[in-house]
Amino acid sequence: MLRGMHQGRFIFSQLLDLFSRHEFAKCVDRYEGNRRVRAFSCWDQYLAMLFAQLTYRESLRDVESCLRAWPRQLYHLGIRGGVRRSTLADANEKRCWRIWADFALTLIGHARRLYVGEPVAGRLKAAGYVFDTTTIDLCLKLFPWARFRRRKSAVKLHTLMDLRGNIPCFINVSEGSVHEINALDSLTIEPGAYYIMDRGFIDFGRLHRLTLDQGFFVIRAKDNLDFRVTESRAVDHARGLRADQTIRLRGPKSRRLYPSALRRVSFVEEASGRHLVFLSNNFTLAASTIATLYKSRWQVELFFKWIKQYLRIKTFFGTSPNAVKTQIWIAVSAYVLVAIAKKELKLAPSMGEILQVLSLMLFEKTPIIQVFSSDSRNAFNLEEHNSLSLFDF
Repeated sequence: MLRGMHQGRFIFSQLLDLFSRHEFAKCVDRYEGNRRVRAFSCWDQYLAMLFAQLTYRESLRDVESCLRAWPRQLYHLGIRGGVRRSTLADANEKRCWRIWADFALTLIGHARRLYVGEPVAGRLKAAGYVFDTTTIDLCLKLFPWARFRRRKSAVKLHTLMDLRGNIPCFINVSEGSVHEINALDSLTIEPGAYYIMDRGFIDFGRLHRLTLDQGFFVIRAKDNLDFRVTESRAVDHARGLRADQTIRLRGPKSRRLYPSALRRVSFVEEASGRHLVFLSNNFTLAASTIATLYKSRWQVELFFKWIKQYLRIKTFFGTSPNAVKTQIWIAVSAYVLVAIAKKELKLAPSMGEILQVLSLMLFEKTPIIQVFSSDSRNAFNLEEHNSLSLFDF
């Protein structure tokens, strides 16, 4: 029986049981996070910031006010002193953000092992990843170090999403001025895996290095691609396919950067009628599978939408690079923790629904499984149905 099923413990405590405190301590010790700390440890900081993420807090003052209302509950979670706004702000500014990055990556490793059996688009046996970038706008006066445009600052999240479970397995946080294509240099290519990208990542030199590392890519082609066709294959027009070709690049620079053959697949979406052209270095997959793989790119867009909608990464509690990265990585750990809870506890609702319920019940003493059981949900719906309406005449 999972520890999270024990009676008489806060839901917050049950969530914390889903990861190893030993692994957390290793991340803290790696960067000496608790060195010369007397009253407010890294564990206290993480619990306060995780609480802020899971309950949609808007500011450090908001976090302080809410936690001050739960002194006995905080004691049982291991926070022996009060959480003060100034202390939390100071911890976010000074304690190395890499503590939280390493810990989030530890949770990511745990989640990926749980979801390893999940199907990949097109029923691939190999791993599939989507790489994309989202921009988080900031105020130039408060975040001058992250200048993006003349009158705006921003940070970018460069994310590699594992399609098995939609778990982010690589995240790089950079200033807004850093072009997303540079983040490709930080990826460690897994031989035989598929990497799906939008056309903003077209760089034939980098794509050829990915090919040399024995990885496969599916990327949307730009409209001005200069090429010649060396072979054409028959396609099924009923499935939206228009062409399946082997091509060679013709431009002097692009031909030098990518001297090998490429596969070009032309496809028309049935619903929108939009014409899409894909490039790949894989010549064995069916053309329809290439198109299906590219459709899965929207999973990373959904991830960006999810964390922006449900977590706190658009309003920051501090203005330094360290504080911003601390908040982002703890937000990522909150997302992955919900994904772990959903899989380990076999919760039926979506991750968004799970987080909404958790935001109201963190200090309830109810087993998480019971909260999300079909009986509880039916009872909730019954209560809602039987409740009086203010406008029932």
